[in-house]
Amino acid sequence: MSIKSRFAFIFSGFVAIMLAVSSISIFVLYSNFRESEFYSRVKSEGVIFHDYVFQIKDPKQAAMAKILSSVSTNSVYDEKLTVLDSSGTVINKLPETLNLHFDKALLNEIRNKREIRFEIEKYQSVGMYNPQSKLYTIASGYDISGYRKLKNLEIILVLVFLIGMIMTAFFSFFFVRQAFRPLLVLNKQIKKTTILNLKERLLVPDKFPEINQIADSYNAMLERLGKAFDFQKSFVQHASHELRTPLAIMLSQTESAINKKLSETDVQNLLASLKEDQQGMIDLTNSLLLLSQYELLGYQKEWPNIRVDEAVVEAGSQVMQMFTDAIVNIGFNEIPESDESLFVVGNESLLKSVFINLIKNAYLYASDKRIDVTIGTSNGKVSVQVVNNGPILSEEDASQVMQPFYRGKNALNTNTKGFGLGLSIVTRILFAHHGMVAYDAPSPNSNRFTVVLPQAL
Repeated sequence: MSIKSRFAFIFSGFVAIMLAVSSISIFVLYSNFRESEFYSRVKSEGVIFHDYVFQIKDPKQAAMAKILSSVSTNSVYDEKLTVLDSSGTVINKLPETLNLHFDKALLNEIRNKREIRFEIEKYQSVGMYNPQSKLYTIASGYDISGYRKLKNLEIILVLVFLIGMIMTAFFSFFFVRQAFRPLLVLNKQIKKTTILNLKERLLVPDKFPEINQIADSYNAMLERLGKAFDFQKSFVQHASHELRTPLAIMLSQTESAINKKLSETDVQNLLASLKEDQQGMIDLTNSLLLLSQYELLGYQKEWPNIRVDEAVVEAGSQVMQMFTDAIVNIGFNEIPESDESLFVVGNESLLKSVFINLIKNAYLYASDKRIDVTIGTSNGKVSVQVVNNGPILSEEDASQVMQPFYRGKNALNTNTKGFGLGLSIVTRILFAHHGMVAYDAPSPNSNRFTVVLPQAL
């Protein structure tokens, strides 16, 4: 069932319930009113008849019989009136042909309660006892007019319910269709969206603010997808360029070697050059593989607790082994109160890779080959700051330095070798550890990268 039909049926169901409750309430209330009103009329007839009978000294007189016959005013259909003395003997009755028998139990109940109401085959009756006259009065009648009105009311309410439901169903489906028309238009526009027209945006009339919100969210998603596709395209272009350049150099060197007679020294130099290019391609390929793996990397609850200061010290030692002139100073901004505050949940080898990349980058772009690493703890976080002295990044470089294959002007100016993938790998590893890395320049000749990781609970 479509959502349009579901809304229409739900709305029709609510209206049906309200109409049914209203109709039943009206019918029951009118039925109770009819019953109460007719009992009052029957009682009034009985009281009048009792008063006439009580005033008659000799009820056998003909004149009195005429008076009694005039009591019937035809206000109650098929009226039956009976007056009995205290022993239960009938004194007078209307009509004269009335032949009713009342048992003592009923008379005792009337005597005790003074007045009772009961119904026999839709004839409503009122039994009364007057302690002053010591007479019983039993009046009954059939409310033919009230029952007809009640039946007519029942027919009217049923018709109103059926007609109301038919109109409700028609208008609910009509209005739901009108209400969902903007969504149908939106759906048609969305179906037309492909990878070839991601620049196009959805248009919705301003009179539908809720639909506009959906359209705005969808347009924002298209914007993000467009950026993602642009990034992917740029990534592929950069990767292709980085791979094509060493391959072209290697091919050129190979062709040159084939066309020339090379001495043993030239052959050794050629092989050394080829080896360097091949090693560069291997490093690039490994970096691309790592980057693709880290894209799928997620936080693992079973990771052990790692001491950040130990991982930083090991990373600094490895960098100083790679670069003998590197000077790595590691310290704390303040001594932590407990060793437990230095623990984070993570993968030890990945976190070491983060700090090795940062310290190595700091060394490559440091003017004095000195790197200062400061560890700190606060507010449930462990921070590691890597600072070097050297040319700082421009605002443009700082905003894009974490992107794959992006290399700042300071790298190009110093002819530092690299592919621009190190910081991208760092970013993805820290993201998997619920951490982050940020760059700033604390002084005009100083660069600082700050890593923040959540403490182990």
